[in-house]
Amino acid sequence: MNINLIRKSGKFNFEAVNESGFTVELDAKVAIGGEGKGFRPMEMLLVGLGGCSGIDMVNVLTKQKEPLEDIKIAINATRKDEEMPPIFDEIEIHFDLSGDLNPAKVERALAMTFDKYCSVSNILGRSAKINFTYNINKV
Repeated sequence: MNINLIRKSGKFNFEAVNESGFTVELDAKVAIGGEGKGFRPMEMLLVGLGGCSGIDMVNVLTKQKEPLEDIKIAINATRKDEEMPPIFDEIEIHFDLSGDLNPAKVERALAMTFDKYCSVSNILGRSAKINFTYNINKV
């Protein structure tokens, strides 16, 4: 895995490029001199958590032959602002699922995602409490 960062403009504005050529912009918060031109690094960790757990959820539900029509993920996190560095304290991740899904299979998929498959949640879970919830919208 290879990621390269190139400073674009201002003090803290970077463009990250992966091996496939995909890009994302990063910047610091305005309070320390950023210009709001991209994701902040800690936000990128939450994007990684959402992507990793979302991919794993879709994969597990597909293997269970569950008719998942759509998935949306909302993440809210708090940080230990009194500490340096201010790492995440608690992360709430909510899955909004659509389809005629079996709740027991959804709960099993969530357990497998967070206990076994999602490497990002495994890393973040070593320093922060991760709570997950879900709701099913029957189609």
